[in-house]
This record gives sequence, structure tokens and C-alpha cells, in this order.
Amino acid sequence: MTHEELTEQTEQEESLAVAAQWVAAAKNIVVLTGAGISAESGVPTFRDAQTGFWSQYRPEDMASQAGYRANPSMVWRWYEYRRALVAKVQPNAGHHALAVFGHAHPGQITLVTQNVDGLHQRAGSTDVLCLHGELNKQVWLDKPRDCCHIESAEAGEPPHCSVCGNLVRPGVVWFGEALPYRTFERAQQAAEQCDLMLVLGTAGAVYPAAGLARVAARVGAKVVIVNPAPSELDDAADLILRCSASVALPWILASGDTRLAA
Repeated sequence: MTHEELTEQTEQEESLAVAAQWVAAAKNIVVLTGAGISAESGVPTFRDAQTGFWSQYRPEDMASQAGYRANPSMVWRWYEYRRALVAKVQPNAGHHALAVFGHAHPGQITLVTQNVDGLHQRAGSTDVLCLHGELNKQVWLDKPRDCCHIESAEAGEPPHCSVCGNLVRPGVVWFGEALPYRTFERAQQAAEQCDLMLVLGTAGAVYPAAGLARVAARVGAKVVIVNPAPSELDDAADLILRCSASVALPWILASGDTRLAA
């Protein structure tokens, strides 16, 4: 190991120790996760999944109400393809560390995610605030009538109400749609009340989700960014860990909790 590599390793270990101390001292922690933590499990990003046959379509055609209404069968198959990709991967050490910490500290941690893949839930985390919806959830495209029941929707591409024809759609937030109001309100309140925010694997380019880190910084919370690459939120950080969430989280959460570290 070169002198430069040894220095870099020492600095990272010192930063991890500081983050662990902040976790141990924190009373209200908010964790905001982005595509990076899922990528560590092998989940392709939205655009990375547009390969092969799907590369001919624009993202706006695959993730908008207009695109769905224009070609519901094609868009539905695209989401079935994405669901199949996610089903093949497993939660990583970062997902599991968050779940273990959450169960050990009920009410102390609020987990907010921009991801739609459900890996946090599969790892055991509960009450996850999914700002952009859930890939495996199904909802109605139009306001449901009394005849619309998801559990009895007629099979097809996409499934639909056999009475009125209302289409089932993926339960994700598409371009031009607002975030789920109550979910974002809870995330905003948690950011306003936290004393520590961990920002994991997000480029910080998608708002309003990315703005939560700046909310936390404004109220005086410490902000820790865990990301191997620079992000647009780096200027709001008190500490930046240039490593992956699957490496950092098991260390800082277990080291910051004497019960988990014992």
C-alpha cells in the first residue's frame, strides 16, 4: 500500500468513527436513500434498464400518464420487465444494517427513500417513506369507481376493471406527478425535527426529495453524505464519506450503538 493509499484509508476510518459518534449521540435520525444503495445490490437505474429492446423509447414515454395512455400495453410490459430485474437481486449489507438499527431503536430513525424497488422492506425495515412510490404496488390510472377493485382486476397487459375499463398502473410517481402528499409531509417534518441526517447514494439532483437534506442543515442537524462520487448536496454536508452505503452503514450504525456492537 502506498503512502497516499494509507493516508486515504486512515482519513476514511477517522471519518467513519466521527459518523459513529454522531449516530450514538443522535436522538432523531433521518436516513435518505437514493439509487446508489440499490445499485450496490445490482438494481439498474431507471435509465440503465433501458437497454436492448427498451432503448428505442424515451424515458418520458415509459414513465408518464401521457405515455401510458398512448401505449398502455408497452409501458406495462416495461414495468413487468423492471419487476423481474428487481426480483433477481437481494438487499445488501446497507439495507440490512438499517433494518437492524431500526428495530433496535423504534421511533428514533425515519427511513426515507427515493427508490421504488422495495429492498428496504425486504431487508426488514418497516414504515419506509417511499417518496417515489413502489414498483410492486398497483393502483388505478383514473379515479376508481365503486366497481374498481384491484384484487379482482381482469388480467391483461395491463389489468383493468371488467366493468368500466379503468386501467391498473404501477404505483410509482411518474414525470409531471406530485409526490404522495402525506408521505412527503411526514418526511419534511422528520427533516425539520432531526439532529442527524444520513444521505446515502443519491446524486441530490431530484427535487423535492433532495431538498430534505438542506432542510435538515437549516435547522442545525448534522448532515452526513455517504457516496463514492460527488453529489449536488456536498455543500450542505458536515461530513462526507467517499464510500458505499453497504460498507459504511454496518460500521457506523453498529459502532454507534453499544447494544449492536457488543
